[in-house]
Formats: sequence, C-alpha cells, structure tokens
Amino acid sequence: MRIGHGYDVHRLDPERTLVLGGVKIEHSKGLLGHSDADVLLHAICDAILGSLGLGDIGQHFPDTDPALAGVDSRELLKSVATKMHALNYSIGNVDATIVAQAPKLARYLAAMQDNIASDLNCEATQINIKATTTERLGFCGREEGMAAHAVVLVIQS
Repeated sequence: MRIGHGYDVHRLDPERTLVLGGVKIEHSKGLLGHSDADVLLHAICDAILGSLGLGDIGQHFPDTDPALAGVDSRELLKSVATKMHALNYSIGNVDATIVAQAPKLARYLAAMQDNIASDLNCEATQINIKATTTERLGFCGREEGMAAHAVVLVIQS
C-alpha cells in the first residue's frame, strides 16, 4: 500500500461556472483555470499520482496544452485511474476536504462522492468528501478562491 497527498487552489471568477467533484454548483462565481478548474478532482489526481511516484497533475496535463483548454476534470481523473490500474494498484480510500467560504456544499457532497467513485472504479464508501470554511480568514475566507486537500491510500491489486 502507498499513501499520497494532493493540494490545489484556484481563483474565483464571476464569469465561470463552479464545478466541484464533477458537479455543477449554483454560485455567483466559478473557478478560473485552463481546465474546468475543479480543485477537488485536481487534488485527488495529485494525491494518486504522488502515491505512485508519478509526479503531479501539471506534468501529466500541462496548462500549456491547448487540447486541455476547458477539459472536464473527470476526464483527467479517469486518465489518472487508468495509470494507477496499469501499475496494478487500486483505491483503498480517498479522504478529501474542500476549503471554501461559500457556497454551502453539504447537499452536493454525495453526488461528488458518487462521481469520484465511478471515475476511480471503486465503491462510494471508499470516498469521503468534506467541506469547511476558514472563518473568513485568508484568500478562501475573503472568497477570492477555493482550495482542496486530498489524501489517498492505494493498494496493490
């Protein structure tokens, strides 16, 4: 078994749609990035890649690649899952935290969990997603951006 940690941050932009865990969220701002800027899925990708010693998401999906402009981050996660399975590993569990002052995310967490489990070819019970605020401190608290942390355990298949 191997453990990996991932972290991602994106700026909020009123011209973008908010997507977290592959779920479109009703909010006045979305995340700005080369892809759909899904900080949760990016952090999970980084955690999986790190657990396998495969670098980070930027090495595999550079923001300089025009083919990746606006890409659905679920496609990136599926690609990372394919790399993981090719090395004979599978998900033991994922534990992730979204850091955002707003909007409230509780009603979306189950759908995020289901998307991630589907993309990683595992059970939804192996995926845990949490959301927290920073009590209005820092860039997340000022609603300038959002962040996500993820820890994964991968096991040999």
